[in-house]
Amino acid sequence: MALEDVCKSRSRAKPASLLDFDVPVAECLQENPPRSGTPQNPLPFEMSHGTTTLAFTFQGGVLAAGDTRSSCSGRVSCPDAEKVKPIHSHLVATSSGTSADCTLWKRILARELRLYQLRHGRRVSTGGAAKLLWHMLLPFKGTKLCVATTLCGWDESGPAIFYVHSDGRRLRGTLFSVGSGSPYAYAVLDQAVESGMTAEEATRVAREAVYRATHRDAYSGNCVDIYLVTSTGWTRREREDLKEEYYRERKNRQGGTV
Repeated sequence: MALEDVCKSRSRAKPASLLDFDVPVAECLQENPPRSGTPQNPLPFEMSHGTTTLAFTFQGGVLAAGDTRSSCSGRVSCPDAEKVKPIHSHLVATSSGTSADCTLWKRILARELRLYQLRHGRRVSTGGAAKLLWHMLLPFKGTKLCVATTLCGWDESGPAIFYVHSDGRRLRGTLFSVGSGSPYAYAVLDQAVESGMTAEEATRVAREAVYRATHRDAYSGNCVDIYLVTSTGWTRREREDLKEEYYRERKNRQGGTV
């Protein structure tokens, strides 16, 4: 009821249009600029970060996956971060960048898409959601805001993937991997991803790509989350600890040596 009341009160104030969104602006940055390190006022530690996320389309839908390690300046700040999160029933988004920034803007996007659905009785397309997020992030270009997300959804036109970055980029594609572990993930994805794969094969490829990336990239690791988006909505695979896979592979390798 709370959302309905909001919609009704706003519709009385002015007629709703297809682009009637509450878009946050960057005016607050003039009064409270983002904190950055200077020789006179250095940060307590360097804000370096890394991750491994990926997404690709195939004949069964869209598959999105990511590791769960959140790092900061060489430290593992959180071993069970959720880097792939649902936005609505047919849309999920991967996170790469600053964890707090990604979480905030995903909540803002989910809110605006839900309000749009209540007003107009239908969901925004995946491309429309990507354009809205890009438009909201654009005023923050050149600031310390760091949001790199891949929107993976299913709409009337079928499966779609869009990559949106806070530096102003908005790209559409069929395969993306983002983060410090992405070169290792691409090595697996470019060789194994095919449009005619089944859901089981696609899941196996995504799991293997994240596993190889976490094995080589120190900023990626711990577990793997996998989401599958189809015409009926998203489903989540049970989280798996990649450490067990490493030990299994090591044991098999040692057992095969003479």
